[in-house]
Amino acid sequence: MIRPSKIVCAGRNYREHAKELGNEVPAVPLIFLKPSSTVIASGDAIVLPTGAGRIDFEGEIGVVIGRTLKKATAAEAAAAVRGVVAVNDVSARDWQKNDGQWWRAKGADTFCPIGPEKAGPVDLTDLTVVTRVNGDECQRGHAHEMVFPIADLLAYISTVMTLEPGDVVATGTPAGVKPLVPGDVVEVEVVGWSLVSNPVIADA
Repeated sequence: MIRPSKIVCAGRNYREHAKELGNEVPAVPLIFLKPSSTVIASGDAIVLPTGAGRIDFEGEIGVVIGRTLKKATAAEAAAAVRGVVAVNDVSARDWQKNDGQWWRAKGADTFCPIGPEKAGPVDLTDLTVVTRVNGDECQRGHAHEMVFPIADLLAYISTVMTLEPGDVVATGTPAGVKPLVPGDVVEVEVVGWSLVSNPVIADA
């Protein structure tokens, strides 16, 4: 199972997703972190914390950094991508709204299922993410629909924090997020690259 030193995430990077939650599209990338303790593999259970309220899936295209990036150009950033993973940025909406920042909402244990990495040359403008819950398609997004293209996101992040080999950058979720309930099985696929599938359970 992949264990990045950090997971760097882009919020509201699809216009329709920002719209469905009543948020404005950011003028610059909206970046946040998830701790490595959130990571689980395909087949592991997403645990819904007691008292958290609404908890949504967010299927995302994840890229794995292959070499150190610091103050990189977009071209340098694109060339440093080692591989692609499917990411589920599980999010507790009530905590996200009430806390004013996102450490609980995005950082609870099991809140970052990551699929197996597929390495190799990748066209970062030609990736598709699909999310299914209990076999029904809920999300479908394409990299070309992003507000900030993947290479630009990586370059922007690298101006503030050094991206290191093995780090994962999750690039935002398309419209179609919905709450999870115990008994669901949620599957995120980056078509042709990676798939992560997880059952959902209530906290004991």
